[in-house]
Amino acid sequence: MSAPPPIPAAVIDSQIAASDPAASAWVSANAGSGKTHVLTQRVVRLLLDGVPPAKILCLTFTKAAAANMANRVFATLGAWTALDDGALDAAVVRIEGRPPSPQRRLRARRLFAEALETPGGLKVQTIHAFCTALLHQFPFEADVAAGFEVLEEHAERELID
Repeated sequence: MSAPPPIPAAVIDSQIAASDPAASAWVSANAGSGKTHVLTQRVVRLLLDGVPPAKILCLTFTKAAAANMANRVFATLGAWTALDDGALDAAVVRIEGRPPSPQRRLRARRLFAEALETPGGLKVQTIHAFCTALLHQFPFEADVAAGFEVLEEHAERELID
C-alpha cells in the first residue's frame, strides 16, 4: 500500500485560513476531504486564543461525527503535552501558519488539562442533543411539557406495533 500523496501547499493555506477563529468561514466539501480536520483546527485555535473550553460548542449531525471531532481535539491537545519545544512549535505552525511565542507554547502545553478539568468541558454534540437540552432548559417558552422525554427509535417502533 502506498502512502497518500502530499497535501498541496495551497490546500494547507486554505485550511489555515478557514480555521482562523477571527474569520467567518463556510466549509463545504466532499466526504473525506478534510472538513473535520479544519473544524478541529479551528477549535484548537480558539483554545489557543484563550477561549474557555466551556464556551465552545461544536454541533454535528451524527453521534459518530461528534465522537470523532472530540477525539481529534483531545488527541491533538494530549499529544502536545509530550512534545519538546521544537516539535510543539512545528505542530502549532501546521495549524496557525506561524511559530508560537513562548507564552503561546506554554498555553498549548496546558490546554489538554484545562479542557479535561473544565466543568461542563468542551461540548461536542449532535444538533438533536443540543436542541433537546435547550428544550429541557426552556420548556415553557417552547410550549413543551416540562420533563418531557425524547422518543428513541426503538421505543417509537414498540408504540407503533
